[in-house]
Amino acid sequence: MRSLPTIPFERSSLLEVPEAYRELRAEKGIAKVRTPAGDEVWLVSGYEDARALFNDGRLGRSHPDPDNAPRLSGSPLLGGPRGDVATEKAEHDRMRRLFMPAFSARRMKRLSGHVGTLVDERLEHLAKLTPPADLHAELSFPLPVLVICQLLGVPFEDREYFSGLSYRMGDMRDRERAQAAMDEMSAYTAGLIERKRHEPAEDVLSDLAKELDDDGTIAELAGSLLFAGHETTVNRIDFGVLLLLANPGQLGLLRADPGLAQGAVEEILRLASPSLHGLARYAHEDIEIGGLTIRRGEAVVITPGAANRDERIYPDPDAFDLRRPLTDPHLSFGYGPRFCIGASLARVELEAVFSRLFQRLPTLRLAVPERELPRTEGRIADGYAELPVTW
Repeated sequence: MRSLPTIPFERSSLLEVPEAYRELRAEKGIAKVRTPAGDEVWLVSGYEDARALFNDGRLGRSHPDPDNAPRLSGSPLLGGPRGDVATEKAEHDRMRRLFMPAFSARRMKRLSGHVGTLVDERLEHLAKLTPPADLHAELSFPLPVLVICQLLGVPFEDREYFSGLSYRMGDMRDRERAQAAMDEMSAYTAGLIERKRHEPAEDVLSDLAKELDDDGTIAELAGSLLFAGHETTVNRIDFGVLLLLANPGQLGLLRADPGLAQGAVEEILRLASPSLHGLARYAHEDIEIGGLTIRRGEAVVITPGAANRDERIYPDPDAFDLRRPLTDPHLSFGYGPRFCIGASLARVELEAVFSRLFQRLPTLRLAVPERELPRTEGRIADGYAELPVTW
């Protein structure tokens, strides 16, 4: 076994992206590395390379020989191939047609007022507590859960159950545990969809209930949407608070003008990197790029967190600048045909939070140093188990 650097590279703070990504990008561009599973993959950490490969139809989530595919980790969700080469594109297009109307920018705009009300309610509740309080438990976690429950039509009283499933789904160390949680989540959403067939409402699962689905694909994707629809936004709220507190000059600008929240959110999305494990894609045929050949069946790991700090695209890439021109959109939601359908929803939630949080609690600050915050471990995305704050 030849010696290769192993990803993800270690970082002392979750707010950082290790310098090793920049060094490898400068030295080799797209580089061969080893994953925690021990397999060789191509690491993509440059902005232009990432955009090109996100947009390349010769790459997919499926693998020509899935039993022998290189893996990122033991995670059944993002650790290896999913789907079938022969049907992947058709299934992907079908699912986007089903889900896209629910997450249209127009529908999200209509939702924004309601999300703002939910944020106000959470902040009023928080303000009545005796500090220190856990911002993660009082805002970062319940807000996205409330929103995704209402959007999909999931009973809010089930939040502890499906959040527990989500937590196990994100496990990278115990593949069987994570797969069992995914199967249970699919069964749970299948049951909800069946109920909606008889008791429809104005929600996404009721819309999906009108679709015939003999193989459980819709239920599986609805379960993945329930997982992603709250898990990733929870992390982005926590990371955003920490990034603003670490940049008091920028926070001062936001306090003085909450209209800058949109720019703040885009910088949070660009800089916050809960996961550096990357996104695995597999070559369905040979691909020539950057003077090298990615062979059919080889794995490409696109790392948006590193690409979003490409110094060739973003001047002073590690700096938080809420007035940074948006000429080159970050890649946190992907790019091209696989651009995340939940991007508009995430932006609505984050802008509602960051246009209000420091207005309602202008002296908000950490109750312990960032390095002492308890982290979650062994999961697809790194994050904080608690975020104790005072004011």
